[in-house]
Amino acid sequence: MFIDAAWEAWLATNVERGCSAQSMIDVMVEAGFDRAEAGAAVSNVTRAEAGTKASPARAAPGAYQYDRCPVAQGNVIRAFDRDVKVTMRCERPQIVVFDDVLTAAECEELIARSMPRLRRSTTVNPQTGREDVIQNRSSQGAWYPRGEDAFIERIDRRFASLMNWPVENGEALQVLHYGSGAEYRPHFDYFPPEQAGSAVHTARGGQRVATLIVYLNDVADGGETVFPDAGIAITGRRGSAVYFRYMNGQRQLDALTLHGGAPVRQGEKWIATRWMREQAHG
Repeated sequence: MFIDAAWEAWLATNVERGCSAQSMIDVMVEAGFDRAEAGAAVSNVTRAEAGTKASPARAAPGAYQYDRCPVAQGNVIRAFDRDVKVTMRCERPQIVVFDDVLTAAECEELIARSMPRLRRSTTVNPQTGREDVIQNRSSQGAWYPRGEDAFIERIDRRFASLMNWPVENGEALQVLHYGSGAEYRPHFDYFPPEQAGSAVHTARGGQRVATLIVYLNDVADGGETVFPDAGIAITGRRGSAVYFRYMNGQRQLDALTLHGGAPVRQGEKWIATRWMREQAHG
């Protein structure tokens, strides 16, 4: 089988996240690849780089210092090629909710493109770095390398402009699908520095600093993005988005950004996610 751009992005993402070679080979074999072919593909993208920068520290409760959020002020923000409306700002944790980030046509195109690419979502074992399928995360995902084509490049630039962070610091765009009953239980998007597996993740591009979740459809019931320790739940609408930042200028990490995707009670949920790093990633 041909290793297309989607599989290359999947491999690069999972190598960077610390997945074991065997776990990735097994997934590819299950998808129809020859084992030797899968092994060669994994070998071509495997890197073993050690991080050279001191790890950030997770701030003790109440100790995180909230500095100025990078997102521009105002109720309407020019994001590369589009005006985006701000509908909510929260200072602790730093959360911004937007409308009109994507058009209806762009949402539909991302969904259509992603359907044939979907793979079961996984999470990284915090101690070993191995990629595991777990009950806490019951979605399917597709990955798009930065600048894969003109359509993806336009979205990359719009998201980077909205987040006010360099486009080259962004990870591959991920599109996720949650069917009825699917959820993602509360978790952190940053790599916890006290976990042994985190050094593998931060070796290329450093720590994650902020997340943008863009909603690609209207969910009939459920599927909210919840911040349980902050008492916040956000119901997404097609084309809207939520931004949240969890690393400040002192490289502290904000534990108040614990978040999850509530179970989809009716219908389905499609989202696109962009994670930003401290440094260029890729």
